[in-house]
Formats: sequence, structure tokens, C-alpha cells
Amino acid sequence: MYCRNCGQEINDNAVICPHCGVLVNDTALQTKQETNSLALVGFILSFFTGLVGLILSCIGLSRSKRMNGDGRGFAIAGIIISALEMVVWLFVAIFIFIAFGLGV
Repeated sequence: MYCRNCGQEINDNAVICPHCGVLVNDTALQTKQETNSLALVGFILSFFTGLVGLILSCIGLSRSKRMNGDGRGFAIAGIIISALEMVVWLFVAIFIFIAFGLGV
């Protein structure tokens, strides 16, 4: 392999060119990429607790923009499921209020 900076021949496994000191292979220095766990947790919690799932999914969606879209699908699904769940519970509460309110 040849250095992209100085053109000298270097070892294929070299990270830094021994001739000019430029970083040649940055894959060896890359760290583990962070995952967007809030999007997944928000998605899971949206099935059980709508408000908490909605909050975590919104935070996960915000984080996904900074993380190149990681977790975006889970975050959007969590927001939709949480919103639908809260609408259903609102209708149930209205129905119970009307049913017991008119019976008194």
C-alpha cells in the first residue's frame, strides 16, 4: 500500500505513515459506535405506558438526528403507538365518565 500523503510504500497494516506521520488507516482507531437505546426503550414502553413511551421516543427521535438516523424507525413507531394508546385511553375515560355520570 502507498501513503496518500507522501506516496511512499508502507505496510498494509500501518495506521500512521512512518515517513510523513499522517494517519493512513483510521479504521484501527475507530471506537464502538454508540447506539440509540432510548428509541428502542421508548418503542417497547409505548405498549405499556403511553406517556413514558412517548417521551422516550421523542428523545430517541431527537438523538437519531445526531446519530445518522440510528433508531429513527423505532422512535417514530413508538411515538405513533403511544399517541394511539393515549387516544384510546381518552375515549375509554370519556365513555366511563358519560356512562357513570348519566346513571347518577
